[in-house]
Amino acid sequence: MRGRAKPPPSPLPQRDGVDPVRVRLPADPEGRWATVGDHLLDRFAGAIGAGRVEALLADGRFVSAEGPVLGDEPYAAGRYLWFHRDFAPEVPVPFPVGVVYRDAHLVVADKPHFLATMPRGRHITETAVARLRGDLDLPELQPAHRLDRLTAGLVLFVVRPGERGAYQTLFRDRLVRKEYEAVAPYDPGLDLPRTVRSRIVKERGVLAAREEPGEPNSESRIELLEHRGGLGRYRLLPATGRTHQLRVHMNSLGLPLVNDPVYPVTEPDPPAGDFSRPLQLLARVLEFTDPVTGGPRRFESGSRLSAWPDR
Repeated sequence: MRGRAKPPPSPLPQRDGVDPVRVRLPADPEGRWATVGDHLLDRFAGAIGAGRVEALLADGRFVSAEGPVLGDEPYAAGRYLWFHRDFAPEVPVPFPVGVVYRDAHLVVADKPHFLATMPRGRHITETAVARLRGDLDLPELQPAHRLDRLTAGLVLFVVRPGERGAYQTLFRDRLVRKEYEAVAPYDPGLDLPRTVRSRIVKERGVLAAREEPGEPNSESRIELLEHRGGLGRYRLLPATGRTHQLRVHMNSLGLPLVNDPVYPVTEPDPPAGDFSRPLQLLARVLEFTDPVTGGPRRFESGSRLSAWPDR
């Protein structure tokens, strides 16, 4: 069976580091759509409103490879269209994205707290990938994995789209050694180091993950590096990558991370623009064998956790 032909390149450039939306007109065996406008209204009116769809068409914001698309053009299944979404205003995250390493294959970024890795939900332009595409003039840059918005530290980005799958496979197959640093309460009665294994479940629409009985699907090694003033600095070594895994495991030991807004209790969202309480979790080290060059790779974050200042 022959696969679908590769989509043509977008005639629209990125905007603020974000790609345009690509639309492929589907087959219409029932003849529901006489015109392109009929389909676009059917498809997008529920999300952005019929009036907005009509305005985008009138302004020439839907385009094909040949140019702007008119709403009364005859419908043709298989045709590709593109348009830019209108983004809601976002509060700028007032911290830079550091670049630890860059070559023809990779960019290793030092992501700050509060900045999402990639567009998701209400965070679109204020993301590490959008910023780096503009700052480094690399419009095809893509993340190989994702770091939580509240977590700071190393994120691996791929320069060449054709190589992205090879680097993503490293993370999928657990071939990347990850080392995190965290600040949490110190408990002199807790025996460390130790390895925590449990079954973690995360439901869509529920902010907090939870542990439940059953076959473990997560594993983390917890090591105490030093302690002072009732706090400890910990090295966390995850062997698996469940959502919120390190935060859940630390909380289960009675050591919730400093400034964690979810564990042990979900707190109200802070006011927009409040960056005063960063989660004390840092992706410190990434280490792997490069699937493209074959060489060893080891990268270390230059960031520091604010709850553990150098003395």
